[in-house]
Order: sequence, then structure tokens, then C-alpha cells
Amino acid sequence: MTLITTPPTTTTPAGATPQTATPQPAASVPHLRLERPLEGRDADILTPAAIAFLTELHDRFARRRHDRLAARERRRFEIGTGDDPHFRADTAHIRDDPSWRVAGAGPGLEDRRVEITGPTDPKMTINALNSGARVWLADQEDATSPTWRNVIGGQLSLFDAIRGQLSFTNAEGKRYEVTAERTPTIVMRPRGWHLPEKHVTFIDRSGRELPASGSLVDYGLYVFHNAHALIAAGAGPYFYLAKIESAEEARLWDDVFTFTEERLGLAHGTIRATVLIETLPAAFEMEEILFALRDHCAGLNAGRWDYIFSIIKTYRGRGARFVLPDRSEVTMTVPFMRAYTELLVHTCHKRGAYAIGGMSAFIPNRRKPEVTTAAFEKVAADKRREAGDGFDGTWVAHPDLIPVARAEFDAVLGDEPNQLGRLREDVSVDPADLLDLRIGLPVTTAGVRGNVSVAIRYLEAWLRGLGAVAIDDLMEDAATAEISRSQIWQWIHQDRETAEGDAITRTYVEGIVEDVLAEAGRFDGDRFDDAAEIFREVALRPEFPAFLTLPAYAKYLD
Repeated sequence: MTLITTPPTTTTPAGATPQTATPQPAASVPHLRLERPLEGRDADILTPAAIAFLTELHDRFARRRHDRLAARERRRFEIGTGDDPHFRADTAHIRDDPSWRVAGAGPGLEDRRVEITGPTDPKMTINALNSGARVWLADQEDATSPTWRNVIGGQLSLFDAIRGQLSFTNAEGKRYEVTAERTPTIVMRPRGWHLPEKHVTFIDRSGRELPASGSLVDYGLYVFHNAHALIAAGAGPYFYLAKIESAEEARLWDDVFTFTEERLGLAHGTIRATVLIETLPAAFEMEEILFALRDHCAGLNAGRWDYIFSIIKTYRGRGARFVLPDRSEVTMTVPFMRAYTELLVHTCHKRGAYAIGGMSAFIPNRRKPEVTTAAFEKVAADKRREAGDGFDGTWVAHPDLIPVARAEFDAVLGDEPNQLGRLREDVSVDPADLLDLRIGLPVTTAGVRGNVSVAIRYLEAWLRGLGAVAIDDLMEDAATAEISRSQIWQWIHQDRETAEGDAITRTYVEGIVEDVLAEAGRFDGDRFDDAAEIFREVALRPEFPAFLTLPAYAKYLD
């Protein structure tokens, strides 16, 4: 263990205005303790000054984070017991005021027509920077398995990439370097408010010990080391904010940004955030979220996979009419998804914010031309719909999909950088539209087996440190695994049967788990047994963990 007792007020990064420390009694000074020894280049990221900055963030915001998480649980309980979400009466004045606008695009974010997403290991970082996309979502969240090595390794990759000094040589001797003349603008996604960082302990002013916040660790290390370098390069410290559920959670982030700008000597509004609307409660507070972040907000993103997961999680116990069919049938064209995405575009453009589309899971397979052709066709259709609906840009998960997505947005945007002028005043969405889960299709045996197989295979890779995994020619991450396991839980607890007449029970699903394990290509060091045990815990037990990553991280991840 490494005890860090540097007083928080000593933090002064390069380029920032020095501040005078106020001496405090040692016993009253909050501090962080690292639960792992430093290795390799860890000290380049975990400097005393950076740790002191993280300490300040936790001292100021950790309690509010816990309050917001408690409020989140209370609201989920209320909805689960019959109080459907609605557009808030207490914030109607915000929605009714036509005068306010968000800050909008920062330097380097003016044209976001194609964004590539992916984890931050060195190889994937280089591939993303060479991809030709306009923006790279550098993902420390759902596409990253939060091992300590991945958390710090991702920070090192970003540190080096921003300074033009990143290279990587794989085990076979192949060298990777950034060769693109124009690299994407980096938008980093820290972990959501709910995730802890168990390798760092925060000791508060009363001496109480708590795991650090994964959000504040990811965000704090990145902004502390890189804000000034990003600004000097003509961009800025930009972030995607994940799993937001309310305007109050967004306001907490806004206060974090404002404090950071004051502390690091940045002009107010330098930091820009794009919020993922990927939870059901957030869909009812889009304008309020934009308002809370208005000085720092660039836009909203339609985080489709987590949004579907959030609906299943929130309504898992509310009866048969809230049960969705096979995951593959919950497409972007079903009524509740159309309502959600059209409301997002309308809301964004009303307030001068960019609307960014989501990620289609289909990916090419260079060894299977027929798979690649099908992926291109499906992704093109998805992006054609988004561009036609008024989105200003979209996500892809593979470099080969960038030309496909760009062609669809070029056809609509032309030389214009966005569609902010399309106000979509034809859109009218009410709460019933957002909660219209009728699809009219059954659950099938193949759907049940597919969910079990995908969840276990994804978890096995996640336990080995891989956060984004190609499975059956789809890109799977934590969000899609959450859909798979939460559907299983709901189908069991709502006494569903497959179209073929099989009752979906724990015993039935346990038999499929055994089939998946028997069919798995086992190898030395695989984590299939642990993955199956996690799946049983999050899908087959009476209790429903809010996120599968919480028990899996606590028990199994190093």
C-alpha cells in the first residue's frame, strides 16, 4: 500500500496559476491511499500533485456523489412500485423558457459526423487515432474492463498520445504508430457515478475510509495531466458523461468542471461534456440536464444499449406488458426507441446542442465477406435513419465502418458541420410514448440461449481484462451484456415461456449455462467458471444487482 498524505492545496499542474497552501493539522487532512504498489510508469500518472488533486475532488464532491446515488435508488424503487416517470413539474420553467442555450461545440468538435468508440490500450488508441474519424470516444467505461492495469494503462496511452509520443509493439514484433496527418478529437469517457475504484481509498476529514470514485479517478487524472496540452493543440478537455439519471447528477458534474477550471487555471467553459441519455429517468429530463450543464455542454448522445437495459431494469417487476422480446428484436424502429431518439434530436437543437447517434452492434469480419457485406448494409441503414432524423453525428465501433457511416451523413450534411437548424418542431412526445414497450413478438428459445451465451462469453473476456469483444459478429460491451442478463432475470420472474413452449425457469436457464460451458473452447487461464458464477449471481438469484459490473468487480477483478 502507498499512503499519500500530500495536502490537497499543493496541486499546481504545468501551465496553471500557483495557489498558496493553508496549513492544516495532519490528522484533519483528507487523503488517498493507493492499495497497489507503483509499477513501471505508474509514477508518471500517479504523481503527488495528481493525487493531491484527486484528493481535493473527493473532499469536495464524494459526499454529494453518495447522496445522488441514494436518490437514484429511491427513484428506482418508486418507479418499480408504480410511480411512472414523467416530465417534472418543478422544472417546467426551464423547459418553458425559450431564451437559454448551451455552450455548444468547443474547438475541434465543430464537425462530429463520425465518431469511433473503443478502449484506451495502446494498440486500440493508435488504431483510433489513425482511423479517419472526426472524434474518438476514448472509453474508460463500458469498453474497458477496469483492472488496475487497464485504468492506469489507459491514462498512460492518452498521456502519450496527446504528446505525440505513443507507439506499441506487440508480442509478434509488429510495431504500431500514429501516422494520420489529422487525428480525431479526443472525448474521454470516465466511469459512471455508481462505480468505485477499489484500488484507491479515500480517507475523509473524520477518518472514515471509502473506496474512491471511479468517475473522479478517471476524470481527475486525465484532466489534471492533459488539459493544458489539449488546449495548446487546439482542442480541449472533453468528456462523455455516462449513466446520468437526473439533472441533479448533471449539476454535480458541472460543479466538478467549474472547480477544476478554477483550480487548474482554465477559462470558465473550457471543459465540454456530451451527456449520454442512456437511462430511462434521464429521457424525461433532457432539457434539465442540458440546463444544468449549459456552460459546459456540447450535446447529448443516444446511448441505445444502456437505455434498453435501463428500461428492463426499471420495469423488471411491473408485469407482462413491460416484458421485451428477444434482444435482436428490440431495434431502433420500435415505438419507444423512436420516441426517445426523436425527442433527443428535438431537445438538442432547440437548445443549440449537438445530437449524436448511437452505435450499431454489427461489425465486419475480414475473413467472412458475407458477414462484412451484411454488416455494411445494416450499419448504412442505421446511419441513414439517424442522418434523416436530424442527428449531427454518429458512433461506429470499427474503422471499416467509418466510410459507411460518413457516406450517409455526407449525403445529408454536405459541407455543413451539423443540422442544428433542423429544429424538428414536428416532434411531439409524451410520457406514454416513451413507455410504449409494445413490440408484439415472442421470446424464443434461440433468444434465451443467445443471451446466456453472450453474457457468459463476454464476462469471461471481461475478467481477462477485455472490455469490448466481438462475439458472433457483433460488438459486445458491458451495456449489451447487461441487456442479456437482465432479460433472463425478467423472463424468469415474469413467468415467461418461449414461443416453442418452454417455461423460462432458473432450472431451464441453468441447463443452458451448462451447455454453454460444455461448448466453450476452453484454454489455460480461461475464466469461464468464474463468468458462469457471476452470471448465476446477476441473472438467476432473487436479488437483482443494479449493475453486473459491481459484484464482478468487487469479487473477481484485480
